[in-house]
Amino acid sequence: MCVPAENVEWDVERIAARVSRFREVTKSPFGSKDQIGMLNLATENSVAAIMSRISGGRIYDLAVEYTLGMPSWTGAGDPPFQIWMSHTPSGTLVEDTMGVGDEQNRLVAYSGDCISMYTHTGTHVDAFSHFGYDGKVWNGFEESEHLGSRHWEVCGADQHPPVIARGVMIDVAASEGEEILPDSFPIGERELRAALKKQGTELQVGDVVMIRTGRMRIWPDFELYTAPEPGLTRDGAEFLAKAGAMMIGADNIALEQMPSSDPENWQVVHTYLLAEAGVPIVEVVNLEQLAANREYEFAFIGACLKIKGATGAPMRPLAMSVR
Repeated sequence: MCVPAENVEWDVERIAARVSRFREVTKSPFGSKDQIGMLNLATENSVAAIMSRISGGRIYDLAVEYTLGMPSWTGAGDPPFQIWMSHTPSGTLVEDTMGVGDEQNRLVAYSGDCISMYTHTGTHVDAFSHFGYDGKVWNGFEESEHLGSRHWEVCGADQHPPVIARGVMIDVAASEGEEILPDSFPIGERELRAALKKQGTELQVGDVVMIRTGRMRIWPDFELYTAPEPGLTRDGAEFLAKAGAMMIGADNIALEQMPSSDPENWQVVHTYLLAEAGVPIVEVVNLEQLAANREYEFAFIGACLKIKGATGAPMRPLAMSVR
């Protein structure tokens, strides 16, 4: 199921998931200063290989729109998305905030706005500082040494490079004969293998893997979308990480099955992928158009906002058709 990418040489011994230990933070195979984990699998050759296959066909926007009332993670008390105007044309006429007078304020229609949100809102990346074990995050960075008053000094969203790689969508919903997988449906190795077989898709080292549960079909209904989620189990996450996935995402809000099936760990997949396997996570990805056109393989292009030290950041990923 896991094969080397064509015309690209990989050092498979650098796949952290193959040497990780259960519930222990892994020291990076890319050195003591590494902060990007399996994103190191992207090379000039791998980028050139996927870019050379772009067909000039469809371009898919995999991001969702940010709007008031949109589904977001609020289960731990984090704030929802908010937007408000800081300047309006009519308000500027009243206040003359720039001190330029009525005539200029009538000529120059000035609008401006502000936003506030949890950094894990909308289509976004989970950085390695998001989850770890016992006060440590990826590569053994200690909270006591690297966490300041405002943010982590290591493993933040600002460290994430732009990602250009082979993308693979695993349509588990279609494989299971469902428009939307049932609440809390577990996606393990068995379900992933079955979907890959039905699609005729093989995983390659260095892939960006996207999992479709179908939940985006009920976006943006807050209650339905955030109900107990179908999602990846640790078993499924291990399968993908050991196959060499560089980044793993899904169309649901938590990537993983919720509530957790592990009575000792409420975020069993997040802690595994981020702290043990060194695989960043992407959540709330819109895969519906890819699914409708049965485009299971594509060029993935995406970059998150470079927010210093942030545990997550918005991303606008694209998928481009390949030959």
